[in-house]
Amino acid sequence: MAGLMAAAWRPALAVGALVGYALLSNVLMVQAAHSPFTVALLFGPLLLAIGGLGWQRRQWATLAACAVLLGVLAVVVWRGGVADAQRLYVLQHGGIHLALAWSFGLTLRGDAKPLITALAEGVHGRLHQTFTPAMAAYTRALTGFWALYFVAMVVVSALLYLAAPWPVWTLFCTVLTPVAVGVVFLAEHVWRYHRHPEFPRVSVQAAVQAYQRSGKELAS
Repeated sequence: MAGLMAAAWRPALAVGALVGYALLSNVLMVQAAHSPFTVALLFGPLLLAIGGLGWQRRQWATLAACAVLLGVLAVVVWRGGVADAQRLYVLQHGGIHLALAWSFGLTLRGDAKPLITALAEGVHGRLHQTFTPAMAAYTRALTGFWALYFVAMVVVSALLYLAAPWPVWTLFCTVLTPVAVGVVFLAEHVWRYHRHPEFPRVSVQAAVQAYQRSGKELAS
């Protein structure tokens, strides 16, 4: 029972932290968009998170890029922020989604293994489950779907920035963007097991644990 409660509290705390961060970011972007503290809060944790993943996977190019960008961020904050903070935030939001779209789409070229296919193979392999050709076809299509989803988010972001008041865009960026990811992720999970009941079921906790084990193996 204690182990079950601990396993439930960890994701709950993580979700709570993300929700709090999103709400705080929204308030700061509306009330103090030009403040250097706002710039540091929005960009700092993101770069640290990407750097942490790069360290876990021993991706030295990613670490180097994060170090350079953290240095640039420190200079921007030291100089008191930026003159056009709103455009900077829009470019940040769009750049992240374009980078994700590129990362997913790049794995669909030629004989490359789609990103979600590679992740799913690793998870099912570590759980000693068979990875079938039907699962490979599904995960390839899912990789393409997520690539298009990230591009669509960039288009929506740009349209809101051009046509809607700034508070509407900040709500979209800091609150609706993560909520949309969660909703799409959950909807895909339900659809997958409705459309393909023959696929072996994998809990989110098992998938995360398998991913963490794969990171440790690459790091060793």
